[in-house]
Amino acid sequence: MVRRAERDACPGALRVHEAADGGLARIRVPGGALSPSQVRALAEVAALGDGGLELTSRANLQVRGLPAGAAQELAARLREAGLLPSDTHERVRNIIGSPSAEGRELVDVRAVAAELDAALCATPELAELPGRFLFAVDDGSGDVSSLGADVALRAVSADTVVLLLAGVDSGVRTTPRRAAGAAIAAAEAFLAEKAAQGCSAWRLAELDGGARRIAERLGAEVAPAEPTPPAPTTHAQVGRVIRRDGTVSVVAGAPLGRLARDQVDIITAASDAAGELRLTPWRTAVLPGMRPVEAGRWASELGARGLLTDPASAGVGVTTCAGRPGCAKALADVREDARRGASLGDLPVHWSGCERRCGRPPGRVVEVLATGTGYEVGLDGATWTSEADVDQVSAALGAARRKV
Repeated sequence: MVRRAERDACPGALRVHEAADGGLARIRVPGGALSPSQVRALAEVAALGDGGLELTSRANLQVRGLPAGAAQELAARLREAGLLPSDTHERVRNIIGSPSAEGRELVDVRAVAAELDAALCATPELAELPGRFLFAVDDGSGDVSSLGADVALRAVSADTVVLLLAGVDSGVRTTPRRAAGAAIAAAEAFLAEKAAQGCSAWRLAELDGGARRIAERLGAEVAPAEPTPPAPTTHAQVGRVIRRDGTVSVVAGAPLGRLARDQVDIITAASDAAGELRLTPWRTAVLPGMRPVEAGRWASELGARGLLTDPASAGVGVTTCAGRPGCAKALADVREDARRGASLGDLPVHWSGCERRCGRPPGRVVEVLATGTGYEVGLDGATWTSEADVDQVSAALGAARRKV
């Protein structure tokens, strides 16, 4: 059982965090889906700050460098674009969805995510969910249901969806049409169980007997564990992906999770051409359904602006927190140092400026942690090297590539 003295301090579009480099706003994008008009609105919102956009490990977006007094204009523009449908629920609209770049989804992820978002905003009690509480809608591939969501909906066929609680099969089976309602019921059960236990848990797994007790409140029994195929290494998927219908998705990675001003501009133009943009928890952006020739042209243009469209690029799968000078608590300029590091391919690499490990991707991640006397490199609790300088980190990551 977890007890905390304070509520979570996750920033939002209305709760702007004052960082060392100015105001930081986090914009929720449930399901990761954006229309071209919304992308254009986000480019305008980015211009209120430093002009760039950060992609997060929950497929949301962040604007940095906001001056004092900009929050009101930011909120107004987001409301106009349909990106801020609820003031009371805006920090709890944490819904990741499979990007379905291959076009092989068993269910319409974006429709289920939109229905879940609407139901979430329409339930007053759920405004009390912690800002860390996470929903996931999985197309059947296992990509996002493997990312540790508190409540996940995973399609197993075109007409059957499994409800997962902190990664555990709840025993609940439903249909795509009723899936959002099942997720809402689970979130309500979380709040009820949290109150019953008298704890301040932010995540379902932090409750005593979390998955089992929530399943009981839903009138179900936790299903026996079954072997599941390993989740795809989608953090490394960039470039052109041929879809089932013969069209092509272009997947572009944001270098170190950040889009500079000119990269925001080219992504905006590309989303106009594709008719849609899908954000992923792996700091990539998917432009689906393009004709092959058109996809090739846009992949080249995006790559020319520095986005990651080549799977062999050194920065694929590498992310960082803000680091110095943007964060006053950081012990190193991790963004600058990470540019000299290496990718691993099979596993993502995350550079953290301090022990808070902000922005760390879920799942297995090679961590490069600033300690004040150098960097510590490790995986799964094992440390490969400590007090390393940047060049030694690169050597350690090269050795790690052979181990993983």
